[in-house]
Amino acid sequence: MKTLKLALCAAAASVLMGGVAAAQDSGPSIAFNVGAATDYIFRGVSQSDQEPVVFGGADVTAGKFYAGVWASSLDYLDSTDAEIDYYFGVKPTFGPISADFAAIYYTYIDQPSGADYNYWEFKAAASVPAGAGSIGTALYVSPDYFGAGVKETAYYEINGAYPVMDKLSVSATLGRLDYKGNGDYTTWNIGGTYALTDNLAVDVRYADTSRHEFGDYYEESFVATIKATF
Repeated sequence: MKTLKLALCAAAASVLMGGVAAAQDSGPSIAFNVGAATDYIFRGVSQSDQEPVVFGGADVTAGKFYAGVWASSLDYLDSTDAEIDYYFGVKPTFGPISADFAAIYYTYIDQPSGADYNYWEFKAAASVPAGAGSIGTALYVSPDYFGAGVKETAYYEINGAYPVMDKLSVSATLGRLDYKGNGDYTTWNIGGTYALTDNLAVDVRYADTSRHEFGDYYEESFVATIKATF
C-alpha cells in the first residue's frame, strides 16, 4: 500500500511539473458552494446519524491546478462537531482522458481524545466521454485511515454520468473499500441531479452497502440534497 501511495505521489508530481507553464498562463478564479442534505452519506455510510446536515466550501483554480476547503456538520454520537476537508490537485488531459490527481486532508472538530479521526488520502482518477455522458474510475489510498487502530486502506470505484435532458442528468457509482484487516465492504449509489437555475441544483440518490450486519448506518438510504454555487 505504501508503494502504491508513493507511485501515486510520483505520478502527480510529474504532472504538476509538466503543467506549470500552462497554469501561469491563466489567472486564478474562485467559486463557492453551500447546501443542505437529508443525510451525509460517505461511501455508503451515514456520517450524521441519518439526520440532515448543512455544508459549504470554496475552490480556487488556476489553469489545471486547484485547491479548496469544504466543511459539513455531522453526528458521530460523540463530541465531534464538524468535518473540515482541505485539498489540492491538478486536472490534466491526455487525449480524450480527463485525469485528476489530488491530496485530501480530512479533519474533525472537537473529536474525542485519542480518536485519531484526522487522516490524509491520495487520489488518482480518470474519465472518458461515452456518447453524451462519461465513464470513469478512481482510486483513493490512505496510509493511516480514519479512527484509532486503522492503518492502510484503498477505496476504488467505477462511475458514470449521462445527461437525460437539458437540466437533468443521472449518475451512478460502484465502489469498494479495502482495509488492512477486517471490515471491507462494497457500496453503490444511483440518482439524478436537476438544475433549478444556473446556480442551484437538487440531487436525489439511493445508496447502499454490502455490510448491513455492521448496523443501520450501512443500510440502504435515500438522500435529497440542494446545493447552490456562485
